[in-house]
Amino acid sequence: MNRTPLKRSNILKMALSNLEQGNPESFISKAVRIACVVAIYWFISITMVFLNKYLLDSPDLRLDAPLFVTFFQCFVTVLLCWLLNLLSVLCPGTVEFPSIRFDPKISREILPLSLVFIGMITFNNLCLKYVGVAFYNIGRSLTTVFNVLLSYVILKQTTSFRAILCCGIIIGGFCLGLNQEGVAGSLSWFGVMFGAIASLCVSLNAIYTKKVLPAVDGSIWRLTYYNNVNACILFLPLITITGELKTLYYFDKMSSANFWGVMTLGGVFGFAIGYVTGLQIKFTSPLTHNVSGTAKACAQTILAVFYYEEVKTYLWWTSNIMVLVGSFAYTWVKGREMKEVQDETLNKNRERSEAGV
Repeated sequence: MNRTPLKRSNILKMALSNLEQGNPESFISKAVRIACVVAIYWFISITMVFLNKYLLDSPDLRLDAPLFVTFFQCFVTVLLCWLLNLLSVLCPGTVEFPSIRFDPKISREILPLSLVFIGMITFNNLCLKYVGVAFYNIGRSLTTVFNVLLSYVILKQTTSFRAILCCGIIIGGFCLGLNQEGVAGSLSWFGVMFGAIASLCVSLNAIYTKKVLPAVDGSIWRLTYYNNVNACILFLPLITITGELKTLYYFDKMSSANFWGVMTLGGVFGFAIGYVTGLQIKFTSPLTHNVSGTAKACAQTILAVFYYEEVKTYLWWTSNIMVLVGSFAYTWVKGREMKEVQDETLNKNRERSEAGV
C-alpha cells in the first residue's frame, strides 16, 4: 500500500484551510443567536407595554383598577416560579431553576426592596395609564438622572463631567417633550409625576437589589419570587383602601375569558422580561444591553405613533431624539470610564508583578 508523505508545509496549509472554513460558520452562528435574543427582548418588552396600556386605559375595557392589574401580574409571576420549581424537580436534566420555598425571615429581609419594587411597578403602570405609549419613553426618561443623583447621595460616588453633560441632554429633551405635549393639549401632569416617581424607584431598586442579594444566595430568581410574594401580600390592603374592590365588583367583563387571557398574558410577559433581559446581557454585555434598550425605546415610540395614528411636531421628535442620544451617550461614556478603570487596574497589577512585589 503506497502512502504519499505529507510535508509540514502541506499539513499547515490544511490546518489553516479548515480553520478559515470553520470561523465564518462559527461567527455567523453566534451573530444569528445574538440577533434572535435581541429580537426576543424587543418583542417581549414592546408587546408588554402595549398590553399594559390596553389593560390600564382601554376604552373597550373601561377598567379603572391599576393596582389590581399590577397585583395580578405579580401573582402570575409567583405561580410561574412555583411551576418552574416543580418542573426542575420532575425534569432535572431539562429544566434548571433554583429551589424555592417561602421563608418568613428572608421575606422580612427583602421587605425594604419589595416596597421599592411595588413603587416601581405601580407608578410605572400609573404613568402608562395617564400618558400615551409614544410619550412613555420621555415620561420615564429621568432614570439615568436619578442614577447619578442617588449614586452621589447614597453611595458617595462622583460622576464625570461628560456623564453629567449627557444627563443635561436628557433633561433638556424631557423638558422639551413636556412643552410639546402641552402645546398638543395631551399633557397629563399626573402621568409626568408618576413617571418621575417610577424613574426614582427604578434607580433605588438597582441600589437595594445589590444590598439584599446575599439574603437569597445571589439568586435573581429567588429574589424575584420573594419580591412578588411580598408584593401580592402588600397589594391586598392597598386595593381595598383605594376602592378598587368596588370597581371590580361592578366591572362587566370579570367573567370574560378574553379579559383574563390578556391579564394572564400580561403577567407571563412581565415574568419573561426578567428572563430575556438576563439572556441578552449573557449573550452580549451590560453595555450592549443598555444600547439595545435605547434603540428599543426608539422603535417603540415610532410604532406607537403609527399604531395610534398620532401626528407629532418636529420639536416633539426632537425631544425624543435628545432623550435617546443623551441615554446612548451616557451608556457609552460610562462604558469607556469602566474600561479605563479596568485598564488602569491591570497596568498597576502588571507593574507590581514586574517589580516583584
